[in-house]
Amino acid sequence: MQDLNSIKASLEARLKELGAEVEKLESEATQPLDSDWEEQANQLEDVSTAEGLEAVRVEEGREIRAALQRIRDGEYGVCANCGEAIAPARLQALPTATLCINCAP
Repeated sequence: MQDLNSIKASLEARLKELGAEVEKLESEATQPLDSDWEEQANQLEDVSTAEGLEAVRVEEGREIRAALQRIRDGEYGVCANCGEAIAPARLQALPTATLCINCAP
């Protein structure tokens, strides 16, 4: 497994990216609507899509913050269900994993 400092740096960088993406999505969602009804329909569809993307980004940010807290607490890489180590390959693929492959749904 990569060292925890490398994982932490990678998670922090991704969290920063997510923050910028969420800010951009929020900014786009607050733009005034066009006066043309057909264009408004397109814009509202875009807003709906952006809201969905924002929700996904916010959830990913929550998972990253939780992983960073586990690193600080010395609990990173330990299955929250069985207490066994989470395989390094799983953590490399999903750095926010809280369950080992045996306990994962």
